[in-house]
Amino acid sequence: MIKQKLVPIISIIIISGLAALFFVNIPTMDETELSNTFFIEGIFYDSKNYVEIRFVDKSQKSESIVLEILGLEESYQRKYSQTSEIIEIIPFSEVPKYGWEIHPITMEIKHQDFGTVHLKTEIHSEDEPIPDVIFSRS
Repeated sequence: MIKQKLVPIISIIIISGLAALFFVNIPTMDETELSNTFFIEGIFYDSKNYVEIRFVDKSQKSESIVLEILGLEESYQRKYSQTSEIIEIIPFSEVPKYGWEIHPITMEIKHQDFGTVHLKTEIHSEDEPIPDVIFSRS
């Protein structure tokens, strides 16, 4: 009788544990390697009314980069070739009404070792922590 009651309980515990592991965001080796290679940050300086975007490719193997800020009235896109460091200053009069989430920074990088890599992050005010970067490859 006790065995019959324990089997469903143990099954539920095992299934719940596996589901929890599935939903926990554990960085893959690829994400770790990409985050160790690429750095991107967009800081809004309220006192200066601009956003500074900084990008660094520590491997220095980027062949071309396309930088975009999405959600603007006038599209913002810049293309670079054969560079490992970018500092871009973009005028912004104030924090957007609905927050920086509506203006993500995206980059498409053609890299000698990784192929095509996509980065996405958010702009943040200078007193806020650096948001996470989402990496993907195609």
